[in-house]
Amino acid sequence: MTNQQTTNHKLQTSPELMAPAGDWTMLTAAVNAGANAVYFGVEKLNMRAKAANFSTDELPKIVSFCKEKNVKTYLTLNTILYENEISEAEEIILEAKNAGIDKIICWDLAITELCRKHEIPFCISTQASISNSLSANFYKSLGASRIVLARECSLEQIKKIRASTDLEIEAFIHGAMCIAVSGRCFMSHHLFGKSANRGECIQPCRREYEIVDNSIHKSMIIGEDYVLSPKDLCTIEFIDTLIEAGIDSFKIEGRKRSPEYVAKVVSVYRRAIDLYFENKLTDEIKKDFLIELEKVYNRGFSSGFYFDKPSASEYADIYGSKATTRKEYVGKVINYYKKAQAVFVSLESGKIKLEDELLIIGQTTGVVSLKLKNILKDDANISEAVKGEKITFPCGEIVRPHDLVYLVAASLDKAKDKNK
Repeated sequence: MTNQQTTNHKLQTSPELMAPAGDWTMLTAAVNAGANAVYFGVEKLNMRAKAANFSTDELPKIVSFCKEKNVKTYLTLNTILYENEISEAEEIILEAKNAGIDKIICWDLAITELCRKHEIPFCISTQASISNSLSANFYKSLGASRIVLARECSLEQIKKIRASTDLEIEAFIHGAMCIAVSGRCFMSHHLFGKSANRGECIQPCRREYEIVDNSIHKSMIIGEDYVLSPKDLCTIEFIDTLIEAGIDSFKIEGRKRSPEYVAKVVSVYRRAIDLYFENKLTDEIKKDFLIELEKVYNRGFSSGFYFDKPSASEYADIYGSKATTRKEYVGKVINYYKKAQAVFVSLESGKIKLEDELLIIGQTTGVVSLKLKNILKDDANISEAVKGEKITFPCGEIVRPHDLVYLVAASLDKAKDKNK
């Protein structure tokens, strides 16, 4: 590492790592994996209406849990707002303030006005498509403490904006991208009456499409690409350049994805950021991290707009995930023995064997990943166990009765390739 790079490390402050939370399991997983902040919605007025959102009654408990872990809490009220919803929005904002929520993420000016009225900090969502410092400073004049830049901003544009505003800047580093400008799409609304701008998108863009020529009654499938479905954003291979650009908060997309997705993605970026500031983040380590990220849900990876406009190769080539692994349910936790650091499990499906990777998932536990190094049945060592058996194995992290146990297996496509 050069002297200039070492100097840059000393000048930079570690960015906030912000994780999505759709429910308690995801929230716990994000916090345990090293997130500095979490963002989430309640029952209404957020852009992930179809996610497993929290209730307003849960806000005090969420804040209390996160404050104990020194984790910031951000509530999303980021849909467009209709006239008959103003009073409802105000009630949510008041409950958020009383609970101690750190910030509201929004873009409708009615929400910003209500936040100003009740003196609760707010951040302007990427839905506002902020792509220059003049826009950023306008929102600053309204009282915003942070902006989420438009996804269409390049790295060079971000650096210029950073140099011209003292507002906190937030940018996405991982997760799904939308074919529409900053996600403002009408396709779902037009076809199914489910508005993306109200958090109801059912993602018709992710499907395979057929072109029909009615004059000759012929049709064809559009190539091998899903031309309306971009690959997922992944910045792990250039996360150091984003840190050096002065971005204050790194945001991970994925409130509708799984707890193990959140646990894996947060833990990988946490380690990458920490290694950067220890002067230990190498290209080889970043490649290893990329392999880790490929294990959980993804549509293939893209660098988004950070270096150039995405090309034709930036579209997904399948419907659904390209994850290299999948989870298979195998059983439930019966008990956990703290002194022995061992878990007692009832197998209800399939089989497991030594050296298998397992996930134990629960609301209070979050996501615990382990490799089977020892299996006990009736105090005897065994090499594998099957459905119907009750077994004990080492587990260094505390898990709880009724937590679900999953086997991490190769994805179906990978398994087929292996068998060829």
